[in-house]
Amino acid sequence: MLSELTLSPTADIAETTYPIVETFHSVQGEGTWCGASAFFIRLAGCDVGCPWCDTKISWSTKPHPQQTMGELVKQAHTAQPFMVVITGGEPLMHDLAPLTQALRQAGLRIHLETSGAHPFSGEFDWVSLSPKRFKPPQSSIYAQADELKVVISTEDDLIWAQEQAAQVPVTTIKLLQPEWTSDHSQRLVFDYVKRHSGWRMSLQTHKFLGVR
Repeated sequence: MLSELTLSPTADIAETTYPIVETFHSVQGEGTWCGASAFFIRLAGCDVGCPWCDTKISWSTKPHPQQTMGELVKQAHTAQPFMVVITGGEPLMHDLAPLTQALRQAGLRIHLETSGAHPFSGEFDWVSLSPKRFKPPQSSIYAQADELKVVISTEDDLIWAQEQAAQVPVTTIKLLQPEWTSDHSQRLVFDYVKRHSGWRMSLQTHKFLGVR
């Protein structure tokens, strides 16, 4: 159990609140860390507006309750996951520095899933950048990307993906992820990855499993 002493250095900010769509313990369903035990903190608020978004419930902050940072850290610590994934919505609409500081003090590994459309904040062990054409990333985010994950719906998205790949470090893992409801996008990605060895195909395995 997380002791009060763990949070004592940041007790004043332990009451900092974030709008939370949901928290849950599952496995990472996509990307490089697919299959790893993960505790998800899904923050509300997003202004990117992807038409194929599967979490549109997260776009507005108004329907979702505020939870204190202390409560979030305790939930994550109790789950004892391999990693904590901060996702959204678009999590960088919020200042993530206090939350990541407290999670790190609790001994937790922290991953971020972001479109990069807002200024970078927080300290992470892994950053998954999923840029969107509807609201391109801030230029400062590219150097932070451990993983570039581009959702593909049309052939134009493949051009966008290559433009994004040119801006991340050479060590960044590059992934193409088909738009879930489109057989056409699955074929586009499958064929493209076969021809371009620098890319991998990412599938949303949690949807095949029927879990969150």
